[in-house]
Amino acid sequence: MTPLTNLHGVSKTLIPINTCLPNAHRSIKSSNRTQECSVQTTRRAATIGLATILLTTQFNHNISLATDNGFWYLDHPLPRPTVTNNIANEKTGTRSFIKNGLYMANIGVKGSVLRIKKSSFDLLAMADLIAQDTLNYVWRYVRLKSTFIYFDFDKVISATPGDEKQQLTDMAIKLFDNFERLEEASRKKSLAETKSCYQETEVMLKEVMDRMTIMYQTI
Repeated sequence: MTPLTNLHGVSKTLIPINTCLPNAHRSIKSSNRTQECSVQTTRRAATIGLATILLTTQFNHNISLATDNGFWYLDHPLPRPTVTNNIANEKTGTRSFIKNGLYMANIGVKGSVLRIKKSSFDLLAMADLIAQDTLNYVWRYVRLKSTFIYFDFDKVISATPGDEKQQLTDMAIKLFDNFERLEEASRKKSLAETKSCYQETEVMLKEVMDRMTIMYQTI
């Protein structure tokens, strides 16, 4: 058997892959055939073992060049998205639902409009997931989708002219205040409070989707 090392330096064993089926050994009585099968198995195991050692050695060497802080490698950090409009919580200066360590691809204003619609649709499709034993998943899903909506909304607001900018900002603040209540309720695993907050969320998300549909045609 061929030893290999995993990413954390723990020694493991690669079990040789035997290409000869157990039933085949019963039916084949020829010693030459058995010996040939054994040689093929040994060669395959040796080849796989060598390839694994080369790959893991190179991969571990590359990883050792960076320091892992739990979210990304410090030598190659992901860009941290920021907001330029007044859509954060006035008391905290941020939003409780924001999930750190996410890659936010810059897909332009129209792309952000479409991503808001997609994320809103995904949250609307989450209704059947809300139950007492699944609130942990609800909490994680709300954080993921609402984080994308938050930063995309900021880009869309910045690209909106005149009076529409304030209207859109008010819509965003109302939605994000609701997201914070929904995130807190699901994190505390309060089913009744989560359902109540989610009913309000559904109404707001439908309004947001309708608004984004109009904006996509005008931007």
